[in-house]
Amino acid sequence: MLNHLFRASGLVIVSAVMATAQSGAPQSQRLDSIAGSGVARQLVVGSVVAVVKGNDTVLFKAYGKADVEWNVPMSTDAMFEIGSIAKQFTAAAILQLRDAGKLSLDDEITKWLPDFETHGNKVTLRNLLNHTSGIHDFTETREFPVLVSNRVFPRDSAYALIKKYPFDFPSGSAQLYSNSGFWLLGLVIEKASGMSYEDYAEKKIFEPLGMKRSTYCDSYANIERRAHGYRTRNGQTMRAPTSVHTWGFAAGSLCSTAGDMVTWLKALHGGKVLSPASYAEMTTPAKLTEWATLRYGMGLGVYKDFNGLQLFEHGGINAGFWTQANWYPESQTGIVLLTNSPGSLDPEEVAEALAWTLLLDGRRPAVRQFTGDPAPLVGRYKGRGRNGELTIEVTQGPQGPMVSANSSPPRPLIWLDGSTFRFQGIVLTFHHSGNSGPATELGFNPAKGMYSIFKRQ
Repeated sequence: MLNHLFRASGLVIVSAVMATAQSGAPQSQRLDSIAGSGVARQLVVGSVVAVVKGNDTVLFKAYGKADVEWNVPMSTDAMFEIGSIAKQFTAAAILQLRDAGKLSLDDEITKWLPDFETHGNKVTLRNLLNHTSGIHDFTETREFPVLVSNRVFPRDSAYALIKKYPFDFPSGSAQLYSNSGFWLLGLVIEKASGMSYEDYAEKKIFEPLGMKRSTYCDSYANIERRAHGYRTRNGQTMRAPTSVHTWGFAAGSLCSTAGDMVTWLKALHGGKVLSPASYAEMTTPAKLTEWATLRYGMGLGVYKDFNGLQLFEHGGINAGFWTQANWYPESQTGIVLLTNSPGSLDPEEVAEALAWTLLLDGRRPAVRQFTGDPAPLVGRYKGRGRNGELTIEVTQGPQGPMVSANSSPPRPLIWLDGSTFRFQGIVLTFHHSGNSGPATELGFNPAKGMYSIFKRQ
């Protein structure tokens, strides 16, 4: 992870996408070109892209193939595995049950799972929803690759694996994206509702909203117009391994279509799924402390993107699939990208280019010059990175503060507001314990699902 922190975040596709977005072609043509860029450049086998703004469907189109072997074109109603986009459905289910008085977000997990060992931590459902529980992600364990290759890997084995590992940090002290947390929320949904997670999603979400092409994934069922997953290796396209959804559960085992995902986005953000209070909690950034604000709510990334657009979003990856669903509340715009071959095309970056073109007409906001005194920020800060201890050093550069990690070359910081800066996709927030003097802590936020507080040395 450390070597990746200062690597350019853009993939091969981005420069070409941005060039298309800035071209003089009509906006509709630019959007189509951006949406189809992955297939046109043979970076993905197939994709479906939907863009809506208010009541208008701006773009809804399929590209490439749903099945390579039989040369089947992709269709707009093709069903995909949506991966971790499912987390917002799981979060919504928990909030619906809270609205019905069947649970509280401040319930400790042991109220619902008495056999779960918390190692002295107070773990609430709220902690699970915003990835601050400290529970180790079972998909990051050494056993996981071997176990999931077993097609009969049962749910209780996944639960045993989650319980096996110690916590990554004390609950509530940091944020680290954890599939385990949302997996456990699936068990809570079942106990609080008296229904299986699969039935709850079907009866309480999909059916009421008319999402007829959405379901709990079943890799072995015969599904009309199912997109098959692929991967590329050494320039060759081949079928991806079949996902077994006995273990994925509430963390990422739902299947849907672009059209149904648009229905979901409009319903969730249009007041048809949750009470106003629950919706507000879902879409409000969580906090570690009074000053340490995450870029995550409950099952959703919640933040302003680097173009200044307020955004609620989540992506997902399963074997053979990479997906993204964005909602821009200020303009009531939804963007959904579903692809059937992860690798060289990041749907999140394509979604950003589509939003940039549609909502900003390809204009980048001006970079603001930091007007404060950088001296209190200068210093060395130490804390926990993804893979261990990390040292961040802030120095004074010719045009403002610079940053390096573990003695890497210094990079300039871009000022966002207040004491918050970014470089590439990493957000840094400095905290002063008093009204003046040197910063004493540094909020290190390299990803929407990771946040650590570093201490000045």
